[in-house]
Amino acid sequence: MASIVAHIVYARKYFEKFEPVELDRDEFILGSVFPDIRRIDESISRKDTHLHFSPIDLNFKGLSSFEAGWKFHLYCDMKREEILNKKGFYRISGADDFANLSAKLLEDEIVYEKYNNWEKVKHYFNNPPEIETGIGVSKETFELWYALLSNYVKRNPDSRAIHIFLSKQPKLAEKADSIVESMNRLGGNKRAAEMLGKVWEEIV
Repeated sequence: MASIVAHIVYARKYFEKFEPVELDRDEFILGSVFPDIRRIDESISRKDTHLHFSPIDLNFKGLSSFEAGWKFHLYCDMKREEILNKKGFYRISGADDFANLSAKLLEDEIVYEKYNNWEKVKHYFNNPPEIETGIGVSKETFELWYALLSNYVKRNPDSRAIHIFLSKQPKLAEKADSIVESMNRLGGNKRAAEMLGKVWEEIV
């Protein structure tokens, strides 16, 4: 699985490669970071957000742009693991700390500059359109999630920004110090950083 910045960078790669005129890029990106909303609302299960489409592929026929982005998130989670396993990434010490969260957040730092219009993303996330998700997410939770993401992506997420982001997520708040420390240790491994920095090139 990937984290927020990486998913947005992956979405950009998809649009550059396929130029899907039938999809709205902004809503696609909105959908591409939607599934992890469960981190701030314990009533939303992983099954609700991560097992919502079958099969998991790049066929978006009949889906809204938001749903296509949502499905793309699931595809990228699967593809990313395939890429990293093939590279032997998880044989590196610390690569799987905190269910791989340290690596995901480090990837966000590494690939942030691969996207060049964060101001637009920030504004859009602060003013998301009303979207019916079909899984009972309240308007308040929906808007809170994207407000958190807007704050997170406004600049390259350093250790402090990542710590703040984790502290807003109930299940991760108490582990924030340890996760950031683990991420920084992993970032000191040049081989690990190089592998994470190349995932976006192969994702689609």
